[in-house]
Amino acid sequence: MRTYTLHVPEGTARGDARALEQAELVRDGFSWGAFAFTVLWFLRHRLWIASLLVLAGLVALALAGRALGLSSLAAFIVTVLASLLIGMEASSLRRWTYGRQGRPARDAVIAGSQEEAEMKAAARWLDGEAAPRPAQPARPVHRRDEDAVIGIFPASEGGR
Repeated sequence: MRTYTLHVPEGTARGDARALEQAELVRDGFSWGAFAFTVLWFLRHRLWIASLLVLAGLVALALAGRALGLSSLAAFIVTVLASLLIGMEASSLRRWTYGRQGRPARDAVIAGSQEEAEMKAAARWLDGEAAPRPAQPARPVHRRDEDAVIGIFPASEGGR
């Protein structure tokens, strides 16, 4: 099972069917396409700034390797490691770009395939009553009468 995030334009109300036509579903996890095709994968997904950043990083990496006099085997290993990093971070860069473009992540679904994720996301989006609520973080209750610790000196030790 994979996690997918749903990105819809800001300001759209839950249940708006027109927003789903502009929505993007992004799969979380390693991207084999970004690993194998790096800059072309970013261009295919219309991630212009991210593709420029990746291209600049790869060119800088190649120039640094040439300036350091790396052997062709070492240069190949560095290139594969850079491609692994790109494959791992491609989904995050895609989510970042959508958020910057005014389409933040509004929902997350867990599904076995892209089609199943689309069906689940559409059903949850169109069902305005079942809107997921953001989880409230549990805040610890602090009482002053308990043994409070400031830094590494417990208050219960008393003065010397």
